[in-house]
Amino acid sequence: MRGVRPASIDWIVPPAVRAGDVVGVCAPSGPIRPARFDRGLALLAPHLRLTMGDDVRADAGYLAGDDRRRADELTRLLRDPDVRAILVARGGYGITRMLGDVDPAWLRADPKPIVAFSDGTALLAWAALAGVRAIHGPVVSQLGDLPEDDVRALVRAVTDPRPAGTVAQLAPLVDAAPIAGALVPANLKMLAHQIATPWQIDPADAVLLLEEVGEKPYAIDRDLTQLALAGLLTPRAVVLGDLTRCTEPASAPGMVDDAGPARAVVAERLAAYRVPAWRGAPVGHGARNLALPMGARVEIDATGRFAVLDAAVR
Repeated sequence: MRGVRPASIDWIVPPAVRAGDVVGVCAPSGPIRPARFDRGLALLAPHLRLTMGDDVRADAGYLAGDDRRRADELTRLLRDPDVRAILVARGGYGITRMLGDVDPAWLRADPKPIVAFSDGTALLAWAALAGVRAIHGPVVSQLGDLPEDDVRALVRAVTDPRPAGTVAQLAPLVDAAPIAGALVPANLKMLAHQIATPWQIDPADAVLLLEEVGEKPYAIDRDLTQLALAGLLTPRAVVLGDLTRCTEPASAPGMVDDAGPARAVVAERLAAYRVPAWRGAPVGHGARNLALPMGARVEIDATGRFAVLDAAVR
C-alpha cells in the first residue's frame, strides 16, 4: 500500500478567492477555545468574508461535537457553491474519525483551497487523494499568536495566484545539498499514524517538511523509525520546521523551549537512513506558521534559500 504520493499527482489548482467571495470556517477536530478563536476571526475579518454554522462552537469533550456533526459541517461547506475556501478553526484530534464520511467527489466537482495543519495533515492527504491542492497553514485559533506577516501570508495563499517565491533561509542539518521537488508538509505524528489508512502519505521523490509539538525525543525517534520501516522515509530531502515543546522532561512555564535534543534525534535518524535535511522552516506550532501549498514545486539552493515556485490557487 503506497497511499497518497503527492510528487506524482497532476494537481487540480482551485480558483483564487476574490473580493466578496465567502470563506467557510469549520471545526473538524477539537473544540474551539473561544478567546483564541475570536481573536483569529478578528484578524481575518478585514481581509476575508467569513461564514460558519452556529454549531462550529460545539463541544463534546476533546471533540468539536460528534463525528456526524463534524462530517456534515465540512460537507456543507464543500457543497456550497458560494463558499470559495475552507479554513479550519483549530487542531487537536478528530479528523480521522469522520473523514471517511466526507465524499471527496464534492471537492473534485468544485475545487476550493482547504487550509489546515497538525491534525489537519489527514485532511490535506484527503484533498490530495481527490487531486486538489490544499494548503498547510495556520488554523484560525492560532492566528492571534502569529506575526502579522503570517496572517497576510495565509490571506495571500488563498487570494493571490502568484507563487510566494523565497520564503525562508534554511540551515544545513544532514548532508544538505541543493534540491528541488514537490513539497509535502506534514505533522510527524500524524504522518506516522496515517500509515495503512486511506490517507497514508508517501513522500517518495518529494521534499518532506516536518513539524511537531509536545512529543519527547524518543517518540520522535519512534515515529521516524516507524516511517522508515514502513518504506515511507524516502523523500529527496527533509526540511525541518518547529519542534515545539519536544523536550524531556516537558518544558515548564517560563522555561526556555530547547529544541536541540529533539533536533539531534531527527538528524541521527535521517543520517541513518541517508536522507539529506535542512532546518529552520518557519512552520509549525511555534512562533511562526507560514502557509505553504501541498505538492507545490520548491527549490533549495546551496545557500539554503527556500523558494516556493507554484501558487496554491490559480
